[in-house]
Amino acid sequence: MRVGVDIGGTFTDFVVVREEGAPVETFKVLSTPRAPADAVLHGLSRIPSPERRHIVHGSTVATNALLERKGAPTALITTRGFRDVLVIRRQNRPQLYDFFADPPPPLIPDRWRLEVAERVTATGEVLQPLDPAAVDSLITFLKAEGVASVAVVLLFSFLYPEHERVIGEKLRAAGFSVSLSSEILPEYREYERTSTTVVNAYVSPVMERYLRDLEHALAGDELRIMQSNGGSIGTAEARRHAVRCILSGPAGGVVGARHIAQMAGFQRIITFDMGGTSTDVSLCDGDVRVTTESEVGGYPLRIPIIDIHTVGSGGGSIAHVDLGGALRVGPQSAGADPGPACYGKGDHATVTDANVVLGRLPVDYFLGGEMSLDAARAWTALERLGHHLGLGAEEAAIGVIEVVNAHMERALRVISVERGYDPRDFVLVSFGGAGGLHAADLARRLGIPRVFISPYAATLSAFGMLVTDVIKDYARTVMLPGTTPIPELRQHLRPLVEQGITEVAAEGIPPSRILVEELLDMRYEGQSYELTVPLNGDPVDAFHTAHHQAYGYAVLDAPVEVVNVRVRVIGQVPRPVIPKLPKGDTDPSPALLDRRPVILHGEAVMVPFYQGEMLQPGNRIPGPAIIVRRDTTILIGPQDVGKIDEWGNILVAVGR
Repeated sequence: MRVGVDIGGTFTDFVVVREEGAPVETFKVLSTPRAPADAVLHGLSRIPSPERRHIVHGSTVATNALLERKGAPTALITTRGFRDVLVIRRQNRPQLYDFFADPPPPLIPDRWRLEVAERVTATGEVLQPLDPAAVDSLITFLKAEGVASVAVVLLFSFLYPEHERVIGEKLRAAGFSVSLSSEILPEYREYERTSTTVVNAYVSPVMERYLRDLEHALAGDELRIMQSNGGSIGTAEARRHAVRCILSGPAGGVVGARHIAQMAGFQRIITFDMGGTSTDVSLCDGDVRVTTESEVGGYPLRIPIIDIHTVGSGGGSIAHVDLGGALRVGPQSAGADPGPACYGKGDHATVTDANVVLGRLPVDYFLGGEMSLDAARAWTALERLGHHLGLGAEEAAIGVIEVVNAHMERALRVISVERGYDPRDFVLVSFGGAGGLHAADLARRLGIPRVFISPYAATLSAFGMLVTDVIKDYARTVMLPGTTPIPELRQHLRPLVEQGITEVAAEGIPPSRILVEELLDMRYEGQSYELTVPLNGDPVDAFHTAHHQAYGYAVLDAPVEVVNVRVRVIGQVPRPVIPKLPKGDTDPSPALLDRRPVILHGEAVMVPFYQGEMLQPGNRIPGPAIIVRRDTTILIGPQDVGKIDEWGNILVAVGR
């Protein structure tokens, strides 16, 4: 049995394949924010198995520990003179024209940023040896202060890691959780390397406790954790490198969306994942796009992460009126507890409540009828919000939808237009429990011609856990001219390739299913940023092409340099089998539930509601219409037409 598990802000999703070739099963349980493992164990208790279960888990534990600043008490040991790298940061301001914008405070307080006397040159030569005895006095201080985890980041340790290893051995022997930058991120750029290593040290003990408790409760099962790079790793590695799991849930969604879309013949997609708390968007031009320049909670992370842009707009996002009298939606969310007002416990108006008031979310079919929504409570919340705006409940609900759609449209532009891509050339793949009610309108705003919605849309992040490969990334700083012969570049790559193949094979992957990708981080001489290109053909030409795509120009006669060499080793795993369905005719009326009034463009219109599970391949659904699935609801606008393909996917042709 294989199980994918994704913890969301409102629901925890499960996707189950009971045996090879068996149909895919999905379900949801309410998340338990105070104890995330409770929801996981509750859901798994519904699918007992006499045999060992293979569980791939997308965890928000590391993410929440970072964003909520609830990580372990952490210290930093660095080269003398560099203790304030975390405070100095870069000169970039988060808001360009806001002179009073403050960066987030460092994760490590001033008194816990410690120094040792040692120095390595920029060529990797020891200028001042480390005195191991000096570390002993630091250990005494750290124990007295109650520090639990230590990040060790020495200058140029990616060229000469021995000093870090000596310090790390002493700290581990003393009982500390230790993160060495030479193990976490052996690359140049002092601030980003320090920030990434510190984040790992800060969240790893939290992840370790979570996984220890989960493994104890799941004794006998195999547990793997989703990484931010789109691959999975074992729990032992997730404990040491928790920073690699910061965006594991959203990464699973992108991987799942790409897999489902490619089965249906779509290679160029924009993924749109709207859940209860946030919306995550990403662009896949054939392959999943991975970046090494990301930021979470204001803290740079230099590790490979799927290029995902997140905004605080979800079904549970709270609508409120600010001090200037303007309507705002999010980023605060009602989450799972108390949840939207219509869940029966909360009082805040949310996006979900707005959809209930507008008639777009049927209260009696939610979660297949397992959970009935409180429409009266939603109306009360929107009436209260409308009172502050001088509007009625329905007008306020329309405003909430318009505002949240504007937020999500902006996010979609960030990962398409601002990356040099025309969204009109892509298909919008909508998933997440709340995405189907907003996808067609967002596609219309961006000129995207088609929306693709899978039968597994509401649990696609969990589905992605089951189609994700074992992936390990490795990097090394080399600083070589772009004219370096390819055989010499491969010499630098060979140790990383050998390490990767060995470690992936240790995960139980046979040699025939191991793939190796060799990559280069390249830039024009004098630039302060790089682009990653594959090492095949002429990498310099590939870099010029990538630079033109990203920035609109390329300087063909300018000298190019190779900053880092990278290796990605992929261990391919079996995919769940999704069978084709028998084709029906174009008439969807056998799936018709009833007709109900729905507010569209400010007016009430009688709209047919269809049972999604009863629709058949070949059915054609002209808009306006609403398709109700057990775990999501889909709005087809008046100008749109939906069609069901041979896998049960809904493909919406978006009208103007």
